[in-house]
Amino acid sequence: MALYARQGRILATTGNRDRLAEILSAGTAAMPGCRLYLVMTDPADADAVLVTEVWDNEADHAASLALPAVRAAIAEARPIIAGMDGRALSVVAAPGLA
Repeated sequence: MALYARQGRILATTGNRDRLAEILSAGTAAMPGCRLYLVMTDPADADAVLVTEVWDNEADHAASLALPAVRAAIAEARPIIAGMDGRALSVVAAPGLA
């Protein structure tokens, strides 16, 4: 399967997890090539937001970072982000996304 996937963990500043999740969820409907953009919170970590993304290819993911709605969300979220890590993953199977 040739899909491109990323998984990330973003830490919000104290008390801002839900706001960060809201910002990351807004404006994600019109991202060409995006098959899945899943924003989740971790019940065991009051500051963590997890994001799982599946794209048609890496170029579509890179292009999404230039979209006005995505750039606006990044600018709005930046002041309440305390840290982040993430990585690209290899998709083995994706029932429902094909």
